[in-house]
Amino acid sequence: MWQDLLQQIKQGDVKTLARSISLVENEQPGYETLLQLLPVSNTKIIGITGPPGAGKSTLVDSLIGLLVNEGKKVAVLCIDPSSPFNLGALLGDRIRMSKWYIHPAVFIRSLATRGSMGGLHPKIIEITDLLKTFHFDHIIVETVGVGQSEIEIAGLADVTVVVVVPEAGDEVQTMKAGLMEIADIFVVNKSDRPGADTFVKNLRMMLAPAFSAHYNEVPVVKTVALQNEGVKDLLDIILHQLQKAHLPDKKFWLLAERAFSLIEQKRMKDIDKTNLKKEIETAYQKGGFNLYQFIAGK
Repeated sequence: MWQDLLQQIKQGDVKTLARSISLVENEQPGYETLLQLLPVSNTKIIGITGPPGAGKSTLVDSLIGLLVNEGKKVAVLCIDPSSPFNLGALLGDRIRMSKWYIHPAVFIRSLATRGSMGGLHPKIIEITDLLKTFHFDHIIVETVGVGQSEIEIAGLADVTVVVVVPEAGDEVQTMKAGLMEIADIFVVNKSDRPGADTFVKNLRMMLAPAFSAHYNEVPVVKTVALQNEGVKDLLDIILHQLQKAHLPDKKFWLLAERAFSLIEQKRMKDIDKTNLKKEIETAYQKGGFNLYQFIAGK
């Protein structure tokens, strides 16, 4: 079964890809077999992050248009906040980038964070690995916003684009250290607003001390995504950065974290809390119960 699914994904079956993502997302029994069959892929991941309201979705929409016009196949993962009721995504792919929803060269999937502490989907690595098997030319991951998700996206993506707006001065100052560390490209979107040039100048000054420690100088690009202004320049810089992308230490830390989580999950799968409770109850009634001796005997 899993081999057949993989073959269909390789052959470009979008429905099978979507179903396979759901199987992995919902931890369908045996899904690990599918993941173990996945071939190694060199498809690059573009990470888009930044504070809410910076226009990330509009920017991604414009980037999709440029890539499709160049004959490229694009996959987009939109990581959205979870609904507190059903853990589903609050924002859906039908609302965002709606004109690409049925385009044959574009695959869009909204994923809920499902309470993940990092701000990304807990199965983001597995899902991006599935997408790589489909032979997309580019995979874009747009994160839910600001916070720990930036560190995670820096580990996942080959190039990380941080999107801010001119009036985000204080916010950027607060996030300064983290942003400088993870940004490969800064985008000042909505740069037709007052004070944009001053903001760009100040941003470059803030980044200047980091240039010597950074792998390369961080470009700052002005865009007005709603008008498609500056987006072509941004794409050119992204593609240039992808060509020289190196393996950051963060990628290996992210993989180590995921490996740790999966190993922990595997070793804990035979432990049932109900049985534990019964065993503890029995041991407790015998007297002299010591929790730590009980654990040591497991």
